Amino acid sequence: MAIKCVVASLGARDRCHKITGGGTSLKQELHSVSNNLSVDYSVVVPVFTSSDSLRELHDRLTAVFQDISPRYEIILVDDASLDNSWEIMQQINSEDHRVKIIQHMRNFGQHKATLCGLRHAKGNFIVTMDDDLQHPPEEIPKLVEAITSNESIDVAIGAYQVKQHSWYRNIASKMINAAASYVFEKDLNLKLTSFRIMRRYIADELTKSDTYYPRIGQLLLTITNRIVNVSVVHHPRKYGRTGYTFRRLVSDTASNILGSSSLPLQIVSFIGFACSALSVILGVYVLCKYLFIGVSVSGWTSTMLVLLFFFGVLLFSFGIVGEYLLRILQEIKGTSRSLIRNKKL
Repeated sequence: MAIKCVVASLGARDRCHKITGGGTSLKQELHSVSNNLSVDYSVVVPVFTSSDSLRELHDRLTAVFQDISPRYEIILVDDASLDNSWEIMQQINSEDHRVKIIQHMRNFGQHKATLCGLRHAKGNFIVTMDDDLQHPPEEIPKLVEAITSNESIDVAIGAYQVKQHSWYRNIASKMINAAASYVFEKDLNLKLTSFRIMRRYIADELTKSDTYYPRIGQLLLTITNRIVNVSVVHHPRKYGRTGYTFRRLVSDTASNILGSSSLPLQIVSFIGFACSALSVILGVYVLCKYLFIGVSVSGWTSTMLVLLFFFGVLLFSFGIVGEYLLRILQEIKGTSRSLIRNKKL
């Protein structure tokens, strides 16, 4: 019924065009509507200060999807770039109707920008990738083949054969992977990267998350365990410099661990309870030594008992507070993740 209404509406519009001299044909209108009714693949790319690579990225994506499917869209999310990335995105949008562009009011980070793109994606399969061409678009068919050839797979993640990152970034990645393996009981051999393809319903579940510090890889582990790695090539950065400085990586690593794991808080709580128990044992020892052996220094016993008692109470209190914070961490949710300044969809 909906399609009939669309066709009828287009027919009326076509007659109106003929009367008024409009040049758009019904065939062209129907072709445009058919493209909008169904999107097989969405490619979500968070963009930050990548004006040099956007044109090449678009051209290579277009060439790749000529062999995959003509029903695709590219969603570029400008995360408050410091160069003219938004102007170039507007030019690409005006030239290619398959390209949708979104601009953030301020910099929210890669993960929030990606989630923003996922909320606007319409494809049955959604690809996420970086904007710096380190994720070669020519490797996308490998991800597509992996997920379309096996209905039991929800997510296929590109695992780099050789990572073209700095040594400290590789160390940070290993730490994050180890933390995720412990917290989510993930296979240590499963690699989490931002080059991935997922099914529509997985993307829908991701966008329901309200956490203020989202980490897409870790969110995926809470949604499904039907995740596989696909070996892909990782290219050196071709243009510009990475925004992931050492300080940024340390901050992101800490956010990954603290945001997804209660392990640090559990360690603090355990230390508090252990030290509290140790102070009781030491207190009993000091008291027994005073009663049965004797102490040559006057007042030493009472001073030690007071110190051990209060330090024991203090550390025990830290343990209790840690347990409450742990439960708050499990319950509380964050605020909005992004604010859109402008978009052309």
